[in-house]
Amino acid sequence: MIVRIAGEGQFRIDEACVDRLNELDAEAVTAVEKGEEEKFHEIFARMIEIVRSDGKPLGDDELTVSDVIIPPADTSLEEVRDDFTGEGLIPG
Repeated sequence: MIVRIAGEGQFRIDEACVDRLNELDAEAVTAVEKGEEEKFHEIFARMIEIVRSDGKPLGDDELTVSDVIIPPADTSLEEVRDDFTGEGLIPG
């Protein structure tokens, strides 16, 4: 799967990483639904860190469509309220 962190670049992640992101994504949806901003930011920061640490950055010369676009790390709960609903950002 190809994940883009807005403003940073694209990363290729494996299935194990997708599974971990799915778990955190579900927690983020719950935090957004409950209006728990601090908890959302903690979960969201962990999601981004997993992509950065476990993903393989795509080179600038690789033009690939992203399967998922994660908002920038400094995004607010209000800015992502529509993204973190239902199944969240990560498909599956």
